[in-house]
Amino acid sequence: MERTIDLLEISDGKIYGLNDMAKLGANNCAGCSACCRDRGDSVTLDPYDVYQLKQGLGMTFEQLLGGRVTLGVIEGLIRPSLSMQETGREDANGEPATKCVFLNDRDRCDIHGFRPGLCRLFPLGRIYEEDGIEYILLKDECARENRTKEKIRKWIGIADMAAYEKYVFAWHDFQKKLQVAVSNEEEAVAKQANMFILQKFYVEDFGPNFYEDFYKKLEIAKMLL
Repeated sequence: MERTIDLLEISDGKIYGLNDMAKLGANNCAGCSACCRDRGDSVTLDPYDVYQLKQGLGMTFEQLLGGRVTLGVIEGLIRPSLSMQETGREDANGEPATKCVFLNDRDRCDIHGFRPGLCRLFPLGRIYEEDGIEYILLKDECARENRTKEKIRKWIGIADMAAYEKYVFAWHDFQKKLQVAVSNEEEAVAKQANMFILQKFYVEDFGPNFYEDFYKKLEIAKMLL
């Protein structure tokens, strides 16, 4: 969603492209699972994330909601997110500590090959410009020090980055417009719109060509909403 933020407060002040190098630290990730803990509902899932989870786990969206994915309302929109489970310990603030439901007993990710986009990005953030997407390196997010430099394209690890970025940009733009639309509607109408999006983009399946099906669904959603 759209936010007004001073980039110098949250990042190293640089803007990165896919072919730039940044201190992301793949070699220092071993044995660390800090980014998979105490995340609340912040690891939100877009349609491609859920598509990947369905394919990778062989589950329907309804089955994912059985403890693996949680639904919440963020800025007026119903958004799925990865579920967190309590560890039986307390965090630094004395609250129940949690970890991602897909973090196993060896502190390794069970869905690493098809992990969500926000997990792939970390500790990067996206900036949505008129002509596309750029990236920032978030400071004070990754617990590791002396991180190694990695190429951002390789770090994200999506096969067709051009198609993926185009999709991410289109979904972000649609979500912004949808947020404005539902904020101006009565509660019942806003709920109906949210349920339509949930059904069309998350519950319903996509064909083998995700992007082709996505844009077809997007055109239908734009016409109806």
